[in-house]
Amino acid sequence: MSQSLNKAQPYAIGAFRAVVGLLFACHGAASLFGVLGGAMGGGTIDAGTWPGWYAAVIQLVCGGLILLGLGTRAAAFVASGSMAYAYFKVHQPEALWPLQNGGESSAMFCWSLLLLVFTGSGAFGLDRLIAARRSGGDTSNSSTPADGSTGRSAAKDSVTA
Repeated sequence: MSQSLNKAQPYAIGAFRAVVGLLFACHGAASLFGVLGGAMGGGTIDAGTWPGWYAAVIQLVCGGLILLGLGTRAAAFVASGSMAYAYFKVHQPEALWPLQNGGESSAMFCWSLLLLVFTGSGAFGLDRLIAARRSGGDTSNSSTPADGSTGRSAAKDSVTA
């Protein structure tokens, strides 16, 4: 069972990346364009307003890149940092715990995006397609995935564990 789960890992990471990217981009679109409920339930953020407008641009651009799996690690790094800033500068001064200060989504996005910095795009990402074109081959059966992870097998994991 462990080997079949290991084979499914790139697909699970790819689906995780797409969902996190879509949700993150939706927050940016809502704040910038007033769609999907608008900024905090109505309206938009005025252009250039610090930090909200810049955060919304980061959410929309990085969320879109993460959704597509294009430059996933770099986009996730920038996005994770913006959510850490949001949590510690906006939410944490209000109260210690995320449930008390309204910072649950900032904390969850921060850690989810940080995970993508280390895992890469997984399956279905444009990063993999671009890497396959550059190498002139198909990375679907490669022992070293295009996202830079080691691609270690379950047998190697059990030996080193």
